[in-house]
Amino acid sequence: MSGFWETLFGLGDKLTAHIVLASSAIGLGVLVALPLAVWAARSPLVARVALGFASLVQTIPALALLALFFPVLLSLRAVFGEELPTLGFLPALLALALYALLPILRNAVTAQANLDPGVLEAADGVGMTGWQKLTLVEAPLSAPFIMAGIRTASVWTIGAATLSTTIGQPSLGDPIFAGLQTQNWVLVLAGCFASAGLALVVDGLLGLIERGLANRSRWQWGSGLVAVVTGLLFALSSQFGDDEDRIVIGSKQFSESIILTQLIGQQLEKEGFAVEYRTGLGSAILHGAVASSNVDISVDYTGTVWTNELKRTDNPGREAMFEEIARWEEDNTGTLVLGRLGFENAYAFAMRRDTAAELGVASLQDLVAVAPDLVVGGDPEFFERPEWIAVRDAYGMRFKETRNFSPTFMFNALEAREADAISAYSSDGRLAAETYILLEDPLGALPSYDAMLMVSPRLSQNTAAIEALKPLIGAISVEAMRATNYSVDREDDQKVSPEEAARDLAQQIGL
Repeated sequence: MSGFWETLFGLGDKLTAHIVLASSAIGLGVLVALPLAVWAARSPLVARVALGFASLVQTIPALALLALFFPVLLSLRAVFGEELPTLGFLPALLALALYALLPILRNAVTAQANLDPGVLEAADGVGMTGWQKLTLVEAPLSAPFIMAGIRTASVWTIGAATLSTTIGQPSLGDPIFAGLQTQNWVLVLAGCFASAGLALVVDGLLGLIERGLANRSRWQWGSGLVAVVTGLLFALSSQFGDDEDRIVIGSKQFSESIILTQLIGQQLEKEGFAVEYRTGLGSAILHGAVASSNVDISVDYTGTVWTNELKRTDNPGREAMFEEIARWEEDNTGTLVLGRLGFENAYAFAMRRDTAAELGVASLQDLVAVAPDLVVGGDPEFFERPEWIAVRDAYGMRFKETRNFSPTFMFNALEAREADAISAYSSDGRLAAETYILLEDPLGALPSYDAMLMVSPRLSQNTAAIEALKPLIGAISVEAMRATNYSVDREDDQKVSPEEAARDLAQQIGL
């Protein structure tokens, strides 16, 4: 239990980043919702359109809404210039502000619509102007109801802000996503506990303001407001620092990527660099983040870049593919492909050994005959990827059902027989167990997946950082990577954290 509290109290920087993001989104939501509510109270058409739009936004999953702002902002660079951020704080702020809009707007419109007509007539009778009536009569009477909407929006936004991790914005989602990928439940609980605790504290303080407005008690609403402003100023002050000198290292949503991120960070820290980690990013998001220098370093894979970015479906071989990718990145994104780390982590298909033996399956060609009776599992993006399409079309593969699982739980799905076959990674440590087999790919439908060190245009100009990274090139064998991955993914008392695994790997390869 002591490990939980140590982890929780170590989330200070994530907590303050979370507070700044959530409060900014709520503030922007209030700034948009209140004038819109005043307009809507005077126009039924505006009320229908505004509330309809806000309700529509709520039907979009928060994770999808956050991700959608990446291509939107990317397209807006043609208007606002290349300096417009496409990842991190700005898209998270815009998406969460939209998410906060409905409860604030609905409560404000409802409060305006239910004001006592007699009071409004009296205000007109004493000769108040429209502005005086709004500020001296309507606003004070509506304020408690509006605060109730802001309380609801705040709780929603604080919870949804954990998902901003997926678009590169630090938050309390960082420990949650990292813990889920490595099955470190202490990290998951610490992130959830911190997020829930923050929501409860904010709800309590806003509730104090709401009661003060309802009771017309300046002491109540004033003390609540002072506490909220003080907390926000403290969070803001803690975010100011020498961030320009920090090297940001990004990872994808599986253990190997997180371990390699830690390995890179430790290597840079030995040379005196300050580092920051952004975990849990999707493939396309991470590639775009490096190209735009929102993230400075990542490990990507040749097959992923080949299919996702170059839109290629041919397979020219490992060397030709790597060289073509390096040229393409230099010419099109300015990203420096520093080199390959020495191992390949290719997509493959895995089955339980006993299931494969029972069905007489040793290759993807064998799998074709029995696939219509089987369930295949893949990571959340696999069945939309060109690799799956290439396998499906090359072999004429048709399964009874396709199911999505987090990479962390892919082998658990095999064990529980929730899936008969899964998309796996050739360097996954769990393949070392005799329980599973990888199916051969006789038609060569799956491309190679050499791990590459990708450096952003910004960092590629830093000679000292590049020199610090060069010892990693060609240094890691697939056996070493597989054993390291297993040390994190195993489910017994010998399980270690990604940080410890990275230190052990560094020792193995002589760093």
